[in-house]
Amino acid sequence: MSYLYNGSQIRVMHPVHSISVNKQSVAFADKEGRQNTRFANANEAKQFVKWLVNA
Repeated sequence: MSYLYNGSQIRVMHPVHSISVNKQSVAFADKEGRQNTRFANANEAKQFVKWLVNA
């Protein structure tokens, strides 16, 4: 699955093993490994985490 953010794709291969959130940064570990993503603000990071949990 992919999440589109500011014209870029964030690729997520389920299952997601862990999620860590710190203000505007979201780190997650999925089937392909660990990824860190930084968002413009905390609300956008929150939306991504919500999508990640519900996908």
